[in-house]
Amino acid sequence: MSQIKELPFATLQFYATAPYPCSYLPGRQARSQVAAPGNLIHSDTYSQLIDQGFRRSGLFTYRPHCDGCKACTPVRINVEQFTPSRTQQRVLKRHKDLRPLVAELAWSEEHYALYTRYQARRHPQGGMDEDSRQQYGEFLLASRVNTRLVEFRDQEGTLLMVSIIDMLEQGLSSVYTFYEPEARGSLGTYGILWQINQCRQLELPWLYLGYWIENSEKMAYKALFKPAEYRLDGHWQAAR
Repeated sequence: MSQIKELPFATLQFYATAPYPCSYLPGRQARSQVAAPGNLIHSDTYSQLIDQGFRRSGLFTYRPHCDGCKACTPVRINVEQFTPSRTQQRVLKRHKDLRPLVAELAWSEEHYALYTRYQARRHPQGGMDEDSRQQYGEFLLASRVNTRLVEFRDQEGTLLMVSIIDMLEQGLSSVYTFYEPEARGSLGTYGILWQINQCRQLELPWLYLGYWIENSEKMAYKALFKPAEYRLDGHWQAAR
């Protein structure tokens, strides 16, 4: 275990996990680098960690640390320069009547039911389609940072989408979004576009989308939001 030199204001250390099956590239093993102790990682510290390529899952703050593989690339959207494509403009128009509401970051049977439908349809046999109530809570409802849970409902009040978003000093971090799998019109794309607009309203320059993997179909949608920056060799670089 060694100290993270980039964070002199806090006594943080990190450790590498044991190998585990990669969720995105079949047949490969993955490892993560976890920042610790978790009780020292609050909003200000996390803002700097995410700028160094870390990400959060519940109370764990981590970044990829795989042996011989650098496929997971942190990506963030340049909010000021972003212009929606024609397809994205159609998505915005289609869902313009959705009503967003910041709700309590707490258990909701309605949210969990939507989550299980989404996982069963969009990610069958991916592991998360069998998440228990406890696993769901540990993944999405446990946070030591400034986190928002945003509901999106139609005009009749039907819940269509839930987004978990972390508030950072320099932007927003899109933690996870799940939505009604039977709904049409690219709700996932709309969720990202909405978060970009939120960054603009809050005058924050970046929307962090986690990791992008070139050879993963699950990650392909992230490359559709431009201009973007990728963190390569320890530095954020504009996508070519």
